[in-house]
Amino acid sequence: MSVLERARSLLGRELTAHGVTVRITEVEAYGGVTDPASHAYTRTPRSEIMYGPSWRLYVYRIHGHHCANIVTGPSEQAAAVLLRAGEVVDGHELAYERRGEVRPDALGRGPGNLARVLGITTADLGTDVRVGPAVVLGPEPAAPPPVSAGPRVGVRRAADRPWRLWVTGDPTVSAYRRHPRAESSSEVSAV
Repeated sequence: MSVLERARSLLGRELTAHGVTVRITEVEAYGGVTDPASHAYTRTPRSEIMYGPSWRLYVYRIHGHHCANIVTGPSEQAAAVLLRAGEVVDGHELAYERRGEVRPDALGRGPGNLARVLGITTADLGTDVRVGPAVVLGPEPAAPPPVSAGPRVGVRRAADRPWRLWVTGDPTVSAYRRHPRAESSSEVSAV
């Protein structure tokens, strides 16, 4: 299964972590060694987890926030899917405790806020989301949600690839923000 197919299959699934459950509403696919926007494009100690088995969490910090990805494999391909947004469906009190007083649709909007409401930190790095115990991914929904696609948020390289996927019309989806130094489409096609 390709990273885009895996990303699509994550939409609408529930993810439970540290007492809060969200329905995943937005993701971004990263192709690993073939994708210049991926942390794994160049193998480093930080991205090493992405070169291993699928279904493991790759968690990193950026701008003071944690971000959570699910490694999709295959091993050595280092592809992963960034979890960008989700609707809190259980554990609301704990989610608000972690995130503060915000509108319900904004609780898990954006990858840093989503990791915060779920309580995901670098301590969860390497967790197999099929078995947990602290972070567990539920089954695919019986009826897949309608999906929209567009360019990834905030990446400089390969910025125009339509590898950001979201549940069409869902209010928890984050706003698109292009990186100020993103390559033009002509530069992307040369990649």
